[in-house]
Amino acid sequence: MRSATVQRKTKETNVSVTLEIDGSGNYSVSTGIGFLDHMLELFTKHGMFNLQLKCKGDLHVDDHHTTEDVAIALGKAFDKALKDRAGISRYGSAYVPMDESLARCVVDVGGRSALVFKADFNRKKVGDLSTEMIRHFFKSFAENVKANVHVEVLYGVNTHHKIEALFKALARAMRIACEKDARVKGVLSTKGNL
Repeated sequence: MRSATVQRKTKETNVSVTLEIDGSGNYSVSTGIGFLDHMLELFTKHGMFNLQLKCKGDLHVDDHHTTEDVAIALGKAFDKALKDRAGISRYGSAYVPMDESLARCVVDVGGRSALVFKADFNRKKVGDLSTEMIRHFFKSFAENVKANVHVEVLYGVNTHHKIEALFKALARAMRIACEKDARVKGVLSTKGNL
């Protein structure tokens, strides 16, 4: 079982993450931000990971520190669980519709971080989560899992649907990229390591 536990404690947040990559979609998520919880729950379910995540953050300030530190801890958990990344497919991609919205995500979990994020939102918030934090979540996640993450909302109207499609597409792409491939001996790189 490829799994990892990560604790991140600062003066702003206290985050605990336990991740199993080869899971069945089980989750227990509590960040204090309802819409962020919803996105992490569907990310876990559609990625077929198992996730226990709890965050106590300074929500009296705003949603920034909690969202950022959750993404950092989740990314670090993937990085730790993937270890040397031997035997994995490495690349993954997915298109996911959510009603009238369509999102695409392409990832390379090859040990280098980069984010390309193309999405516009009509609303400033969904529930208690600022929509400006969506890009920041993806950036913090990509940096800490050490992955190239390219995401785009191709079209859509409803902001909730656009964001949900993005998280589901990330889930599906990560699931594919992290899958073991018996034909891959060592790491999938001509360098010999990642």
